[in-house]
Amino acid sequence: MSRILPFPVLSALLFAMWVLLTGFSPGHILLGVLVALIVSRVGLLLSPERVRVRFGRAMLKLAGIVIVDIVRSNIAVARIVLFAPRDRRSGFIELPIDLRSPQGLAALAVIITATPGTIWLQHDARRHTVLIHVLDLIDESDWIALIKNRYEKLLMEIFE
Repeated sequence: MSRILPFPVLSALLFAMWVLLTGFSPGHILLGVLVALIVSRVGLLLSPERVRVRFGRAMLKLAGIVIVDIVRSNIAVARIVLFAPRDRRSGFIELPIDLRSPQGLAALAVIITATPGTIWLQHDARRHTVLIHVLDLIDESDWIALIKNRYEKLLMEIFE
């Protein structure tokens, strides 16, 4: 069974989604079965590497920090938008990064982008830098220290 359907849950969900989106005609049911089988077989070619995640205090601490930072950033961005101070300036930061784990980098990208006022724009794997846009950029070195000390250090502890 695993040779025909290597990922049975994925195949079932794809089939169900296909039929629900296109209708219950015999042709669409047959096409849904074909799509589910083909996509499931293609999934074998991807063969991602195993992710090593260390569960523990670092993960809980990171989750707490991220939640607090998102709430604080929402309030700060609301103040900037509502009261429009003229002395605020936005800008780009080129952040040197020590994190090498693809999963850790993905988590950092989500954290930075989910925090209002910042967005992850580009990752340069050769130079090990990340380009970030900040809505309220006062001091670039403060932002670099904040990201490296608050997020990157904990992500390295979790993923590397």
